[in-house]
Amino acid sequence: MQGALGFLVNLSVSLGLALVLGLLTQRLRLSPIVGYLLAGIVVGPHTPGFVGDPKMAHDLAEVGVILIMFGVGLHFNFIDFLAVRRIAIPGSLGQILVASTLGTIAALSFGMGAGAGLVIGIAISVASTVVLVRVLEDNDLFQTNQGHIAIGWLILEDIFTVFVLVLLPAMASIWKPSEGGGGGLLITFALTIAKFAGLSLLVVVVGRKAVPRLLTLVARTRSRELFTLTILSLALAIATGSAALFDVSMALGAFLAGIVVGQTEVSHQAAADALPMRDAFAVLFFVSIGMLFDPQAIFKEPRLLFALLGIIILAKPLTAFLIIWTLRYSVRTAITVALALAQIGEFSFLLAYEAMGLGMLSADGQSLLVACAVVSIAINPLLFRAIDPLEKWLRNQEKIWRILSRRSEFKGMQLNLEEQVRFSRQVQKPGIKAKAVIVGYGPVGQTASRILKDFDIPLVIIDMNLDTVRKLMELGQAAIYGDASRHKILEAAGIQKADYLLVTIPDVLTRTTVILTAKELNPELHVFARARYLQERAWLEEIGVTDICIEEAETAIGLAILLLREVGADGDRIQKEIQKIRAELGMRRRNGQITRP
Repeated sequence: MQGALGFLVNLSVSLGLALVLGLLTQRLRLSPIVGYLLAGIVVGPHTPGFVGDPKMAHDLAEVGVILIMFGVGLHFNFIDFLAVRRIAIPGSLGQILVASTLGTIAALSFGMGAGAGLVIGIAISVASTVVLVRVLEDNDLFQTNQGHIAIGWLILEDIFTVFVLVLLPAMASIWKPSEGGGGGLLITFALTIAKFAGLSLLVVVVGRKAVPRLLTLVARTRSRELFTLTILSLALAIATGSAALFDVSMALGAFLAGIVVGQTEVSHQAAADALPMRDAFAVLFFVSIGMLFDPQAIFKEPRLLFALLGIIILAKPLTAFLIIWTLRYSVRTAITVALALAQIGEFSFLLAYEAMGLGMLSADGQSLLVACAVVSIAINPLLFRAIDPLEKWLRNQEKIWRILSRRSEFKGMQLNLEEQVRFSRQVQKPGIKAKAVIVGYGPVGQTASRILKDFDIPLVIIDMNLDTVRKLMELGQAAIYGDASRHKILEAAGIQKADYLLVTIPDVLTRTTVILTAKELNPELHVFARARYLQERAWLEEIGVTDICIEEAETAIGLAILLLREVGADGDRIQKEIQKIRAELGMRRRNGQITRP
């Protein structure tokens, strides 16, 4: 009974403190991961007060590792990666190589062993998926070109992390005295690769036949509890079976299990059931990592801590920026992706956790990584707020901006010059009375383009994706590559003579700059803009937007229509309710203008 009570006390205190500190960091607009790590530090053996049970934390952390990697495999999407492979592959590999090398050199310079230095170097080279997705969503960048590049970049980092986890036992054997000779090392690596291939083949080939049948059978019972139990059992069974039968990490088995389940017809329900469990145990995983933190490690090697932070916050983003710039992407894309990757998180901890179990990394090394994670995660949102001021400052430095933007604009300028000649001939044809410019060619821009074409209105599309612009030009559609917030790009699209401007990009700051620049060039322009929240309406009206489509309001109207149809309301009643909702939301229209009720 004492043991059971002690377990519950430890669990309650850990989760309760994680909740309080998670809420506090959330209110401070930081990642809750910082709060979870701080909770672990508070209940750890190296701080005064209540001390949690480290064995319990270790056992729960094992489950957390399995569910985290299962979730990664479940959401692993090769299609998304292939869409940005031209930048993600060289970018992520280049950044990993530079950061790993610098981290290893820094660790070796301060007296750490070769094995520990290599682990630390690799650990600081990979960013946190959780933190990156959160920051992109908070800044309305998740569905943008920059967001897609950052996610694709991280997908390859995930693959790299899994590969390192597979090879970690073989790497550990290099520094074991019992291992001798290059021949033994080659055999160890060969056996590791063979085990990895055998496990992958077994899980993917056999799993693709057995797992879907099992999940379909359970789903037909319509029992939510059985389905959830099946998902949890599959993740744990494949993970532990991988470790027991193939002598590889449980993290790899869980990752492969997630990939198999993610390809089934019930993958969405599996994700819905697995994520709450994953999130709960992930909290305990971060708490357990925090418990291992020893503040004395910072005082022992403060210079190494600052060196590692310098690599994470300065060297990593600078490397990413240079790679993206070299590949001729825009300066803003380079800045955004670079700063998004200036942090470390769960995958760094997974590597450190496995390395400690293999004797490659000391507790002090683990503590340094925890300190680096807390600092980098805490300041990452602050770095993102500096994107616009930094870009504005760079634009004001004409020589610097000319150098930075020259490579990204070279190919686009060639295409734009060809397009200007072709389009100028087109618009001079008799009978053309109107012209529209669409900024952004995502799903919204594509729909607007189709409608304008149906009404024979000539249009120009501005997009930051060079491949998209090329495809549009091949199809005979007038398109311009570049940042629509710049005068030259809008002028190249013919904004001075245009009648309509449709701004479909989701990022509120970029959207505002585009509208202000366009109205400056053409005050008579009719501007139609997309907005996410109702609170954006007043500002958009103030800067001269003619009409606004607000996602928050349209979602409310769409759900109301579905509900009214379901309860049997006729067409007149539905229209009255729509008008009522628009009035309630401040969307009433008078003489074609949006006004307040």
